[in-house]
Amino acid sequence: MTIATLDGGVKYDRVMLKISGEALMGDQAYGLHPPTVERVAREIKAVHDLGVEICMVIGGGNIFRGLQGSAQGMERTTADYMGMLATVMNALAMQAALESLGVYTRVISAIPMDQVCEPYIRRRAVRHLEKKRVCIFAAGTGNPYFTTDTAAALRASEMACEAIFMGKNVDGIYDSDPKLNPDAKRYADITYDDVLQRNLKVMDASAIALCRDNRMPLVVFALSEPGGFKGIMAGQGTYTIVHD
Repeated sequence: MTIATLDGGVKYDRVMLKISGEALMGDQAYGLHPPTVERVAREIKAVHDLGVEICMVIGGGNIFRGLQGSAQGMERTTADYMGMLATVMNALAMQAALESLGVYTRVISAIPMDQVCEPYIRRRAVRHLEKKRVCIFAAGTGNPYFTTDTAAALRASEMACEAIFMGKNVDGIYDSDPKLNPDAKRYADITYDDVLQRNLKVMDASAIALCRDNRMPLVVFALSEPGGFKGIMAGQGTYTIVHD
């Protein structure tokens, strides 16, 4: 499978970009690093300027992760709701960075909080995309026990996105951790069934199954490389495509 069109242009008109909260920390151990947020926003603007309609889901692990809170004795449902609120904080930070660059952006939350963002209404979100606004979907699915990976797969399907682009710290999917194993093999492409059978930790199993059932291509690339998102959209650079 390929990403670019035959003339070297962009293949997709509407995509979902999923990034982790940790991607916004920079070199810090916790929280938001404003220069890193701005750099990611510039990456998004570069793709938006190509005419691509962009949805986003951002994790909250840089502020609070529900599973970690649960492991420390907190009741799981409460911990997950706290994690959802962390994703709203990250979404608002990204909205501010994008709008400072002139990109109109809407934060849309699965948990109603009208003073700071919009509630999730599918038809309204689609209309925002049609008007070339970036839509950042926050608060996960609004339900505990579901990750932001699942939220990205769900919203991408609801918004009729043509692919999910997952920005990670590595340039694709490997058969083992490349930071621990220098001989780790990177897959150029792989099926969703193989990802599940080999227990490759690219997304949680429910998100992978949702992508597979909706025949949603997943492109895994390194968000840390400058110009990476735009280059990947043009079929350049190194990445892994997961397909059915």
